[in-house]
Amino acid sequence: MEMGLKGRSALVTGSSKGIGFAVAGRLAGEGVNVTLVARSETELAAAAASIRAQYPTVRVQSIAGDLTEAASRERIVTACGDADILVNSAGSVPGGTIEQVSDERWRAAWDLKVFGCISLCRAFFTRMKARRSGVILNVIGTAGERLDAGYIAGSTGNAALMAFTKALGSTSADVGVRVVGINPGPVETDRLIYLQKLKAKERLGDESRWRELYAAMPFGRAATTDEVAATTAFLASDLCAYTTGTIVTIDGGIANRGVLP
Repeated sequence: MEMGLKGRSALVTGSSKGIGFAVAGRLAGEGVNVTLVARSETELAAAAASIRAQYPTVRVQSIAGDLTEAASRERIVTACGDADILVNSAGSVPGGTIEQVSDERWRAAWDLKVFGCISLCRAFFTRMKARRSGVILNVIGTAGERLDAGYIAGSTGNAALMAFTKALGSTSADVGVRVVGINPGPVETDRLIYLQKLKAKERLGDESRWRELYAAMPFGRAATTDEVAATTAFLASDLCAYTTGTIVTIDGGIANRGVLP
């Protein structure tokens, strides 16, 4: 399917690995010039080199920076403020109950995932509004839909970002900008595999049996990063020109099931 994205530019945060890396690669495959942003300069350079080798006709650049720091955000916005597409995919939040997650861990996680996302949205929305053109895509997570007291910091943060995305996107069309949220459920990233191995070792006595824990999931597996990336690229395209102020959930139906897998 031709998405009509060729020649546009995108900034993708959290793109040294996982979903962010897959999104950057998918957009590059559609002819989009991409800028990758993450904290680790080494991992970021390797990710950019990989995408560049696969798609040599597009421009691939990287900026190492910590989105919790105002100076880093300003440097990123100065370098890429004219991007047509912003994809916020940075940050993860620790699991645990309200008694298990300290104030320090909670605030540190939100500074990156929640406030980092909001700050970049604010900066890029202003520029997109002036051009009357642009798309902002916030990769959030289904914990904001299916609230979990055992993941209270993540559930609350995701719910806040969902509300933020819907509120901003509800009127952004008036100035030619679209704002959409993407809620992935379980996605087979390095982090999920690591957690699955820990569970398999605890429950089954053998970490190599971690895939057996997928049995209760929809389709007997987690989503792939490519599946999330494909949806993200589609939402970024003009094929979705009437889509804004909403959340697209990619979880195999888990959010609406009676029992978690």
